[in-house]
Formats: sequence, structure tokens, C-alpha cells
Amino acid sequence: MIEALARLSLPAQLLLPLFLHFGVVVGLYAALTWARLVAVRRGDAAKADFARADGDPPFSARIQRNLANQFEAPVFAWIAALLLILTTSVAVQDVAAAWVFLVGRLIHTAVQCRSDNVALRGQVFTVNFLAVLWLMGRAFYVVLDLAPPGG
Repeated sequence: MIEALARLSLPAQLLLPLFLHFGVVVGLYAALTWARLVAVRRGDAAKADFARADGDPPFSARIQRNLANQFEAPVFAWIAALLLILTTSVAVQDVAAAWVFLVGRLIHTAVQCRSDNVALRGQVFTVNFLAVLWLMGRAFYVVLDLAPPGG
């Protein structure tokens, strides 16, 4: 598996964790649908409750909020990746940052959906936000031609 990944181009290696993040989003949609179905069957909510942003019972509300989080800071990871690819400037460090981003999103999702540990969630968010910050910073420097590619 690692050998197969190593044969991929750097742009493909950069995009792989971002595509896997899309898989996380798909999984969250499935989990939210399941949690809402269970809530309706148990009588904890009515279908009409989900028309409001605050209509979810606690468990599905956590999933819903985490799903919304996937369309906030992570969007900048995609923007940065596309800019780095378009400028043919993808470096190994960028690929590493994309993997840190993905692992951080996975841990953040587990913490947010399964606990009320806001402090831990904040720490995990900080790690994956730093990965996005790295990617955006690199894209900024490359697009403005302030640093050599791969630097």
C-alpha cells in the first residue's frame, strides 16, 4: 500500500487525503440520516423538527454540527491544494500537512460526535487548523511568488 502511494505524483498524494475527507463527509451524512431515523422511531423527534437548525435531539445535533464544520475551515485546504497544483508547486511538506489535516478531522469528528469534551476538541481542531494554515501559507507564498516552489 505504501509503495503504491509513493508511486503517485505529488499532486495526487496531496489530493488523496482530501478525497478521503470527502469520504468522512459522506459517512457523516449517513450517520446523521441514521441518527435522525432512530430519533423519530423512538419518539425523541418528529420529522418536522429537522426543518429547523435547532430541531435535532442531542445525539443527531452533534453529528449535524460536525457535518457543518466540514464545510468551514476544510474548504481552505481544498483551495490551497488546487492553488499549489495549478502552480506546480506541491512539496512533500504539503502532502504531510494534508495527511495531518485528515487525521485531525477524523479525531475531531470522533471527539465531537461522541463526547462533550470541548477542551480536547479544541486541541484537536488546533492541530488540523495548523495543517490548513500551512497549506494556505504555502499557497499564498507560491501564488505571490514570494518563495521558491517546495520551500
